[in-house]
Amino acid sequence: MGFKIDQIDRALLKALQSDASLSQRELADRLNLSQNTCWRRLRALDEHGVLQGSTARIDRQALGLDLVVFVMLRTRHHSADWLAQFRRHVLTIPEVVDFHRIGGDYDYQLKVVTEDMPSYDRVYQRLIAGVELDSVTSYFAMETIAEGRPLPL
Repeated sequence: MGFKIDQIDRALLKALQSDASLSQRELADRLNLSQNTCWRRLRALDEHGVLQGSTARIDRQALGLDLVVFVMLRTRHHSADWLAQFRRHVLTIPEVVDFHRIGGDYDYQLKVVTEDMPSYDRVYQRLIAGVELDSVTSYFAMETIAEGRPLPL
């Protein structure tokens, strides 16, 4: 990767992580940059894939999404075909908000956000219906202390 991120780029990214609704003018003023310089840097960050869109952070509990479940999966299958099928299947489940292949005792970790236990059971049934899994272990969050924290810049 020939693109180098400097301290000004990091400051731009930090400001955007804090408030993505800032206008280009507000960003430039905040960082003592000209609007042209700010625009060029933002464009370069976007073109090099550092910026990946802009989203709104939503209070999940305001929408009745009170249950957070960390699902640990183990499989005996590790072929490329099985993995492709598994990825496609999991990505069809909208309640899965994070999806990682991990090392250790388990192969995959999912973060599921849903309304309540019956709705989680429907997610679980859908998950196990799509592909063969060796084990599924669910951990239920009792309290959310921090969620969606910004990247450490």
